[in-house]
Amino acid sequence: MKIEDMIKDNIKNMPPSGIRKYFDLINELDDVISLGVGEPDFVTPWNVREVGIYSLQKGRTHYSSNAGFIELRQEIASYLKRYDLHYDPSNQIIVTVGGSEGIDIALRTLVGPGDEVIVPEPSFVAYKGCTAFTGATAKVINLREEDQFKLTAELLEEAITPRTKVVIIPFPNNPTGAIMTREELEPIVEVLKDKDIIAISDEIYSELTYGEDHVSIASFPEMKDKTIVINGFSKAFAMTGWRLGYVCGHPALIEEMKKIHQYALMCAPTTAQYAAIEALRNCDKEVNDMVKEYNRRRRVMVNGFRKIGLNCFEPLGAFYVFPSIQSTGLTSDEFCEGLLKEERVLVVPGTAFGDCGEGFVRACYASSYENIVEALKRIERFIKNI
Repeated sequence: MKIEDMIKDNIKNMPPSGIRKYFDLINELDDVISLGVGEPDFVTPWNVREVGIYSLQKGRTHYSSNAGFIELRQEIASYLKRYDLHYDPSNQIIVTVGGSEGIDIALRTLVGPGDEVIVPEPSFVAYKGCTAFTGATAKVINLREEDQFKLTAELLEEAITPRTKVVIIPFPNNPTGAIMTREELEPIVEVLKDKDIIAISDEIYSELTYGEDHVSIASFPEMKDKTIVINGFSKAFAMTGWRLGYVCGHPALIEEMKKIHQYALMCAPTTAQYAAIEALRNCDKEVNDMVKEYNRRRRVMVNGFRKIGLNCFEPLGAFYVFPSIQSTGLTSDEFCEGLLKEERVLVVPGTAFGDCGEGFVRACYASSYENIVEALKRIERFIKNI
């Protein structure tokens, strides 16, 4: 028996993450400034850590209910009202192992071979991967810089076919930092409201917006029952390692997603759940302080790239910028590999987030102000030496 022949083709044919090789290269180099990892450089707020520690000291180390502690689900439901989202914690919310599990179980519940999932790109790498693992096909929409990488009704309408079952709404966006305002979502709602298509709205960066408040497509009455909202604690609360997210949606959808969650994972980590209750109740100030600092770094990075001579549209969400490097004459991969080897700065090629990312790179400003300033100096030197 040849072991390789036993592996399903849709798994073998899915390439590994385009980000991975750059993190492997870091281990071989010294004095690297990383603008590559999409992770807050802040530590989880102390009061949240303290509650997690206390739960362990009290021996609270047992399973929760499959959907998560009802107390946490109640806090999630209360918290989401700030976005005009209203969910019953008893049957419309599941606490998951990060937002990524939410994406996975939502897609596995809804699609399979023969179905299509519309994926606007550039976007988070998991959408296409999780789609492929179901046997469904990802139908890519190439978002355009001239549209500030926003999804338009025209592009969406062109992508829909009789096989379309799901459309991903990835805003605020990783890697571009693009957001969608209520006025920009309205034509998207018009396209979807009468179609048998479910929207999966990934709102993991909902708290991280600058100058514009986040708007969820699920806040439109016509879309509430047709939308699955994915969110979590990693980005806004600096809780990446706690691995905690949640999914909200129609009770019929949540009930079926819970089956996959039950069999595959049982429940999310209970220590993290206790900590998350505290985060939702008492961390607005800490989150606001982090957002203010991200905003300061965002302005420095956008202005820095522009001064260097790289075109960079202004991101209004998440903690990434997506400058164009086309003027250098290098491909995205060539630029990133050269910058890492010659100047010890890690940024991620735009192609890691879809083919239409060619000619761009992603730089994360969830790094210290000092690192960002030094990285920009090194990038300028690299470009002058090309």
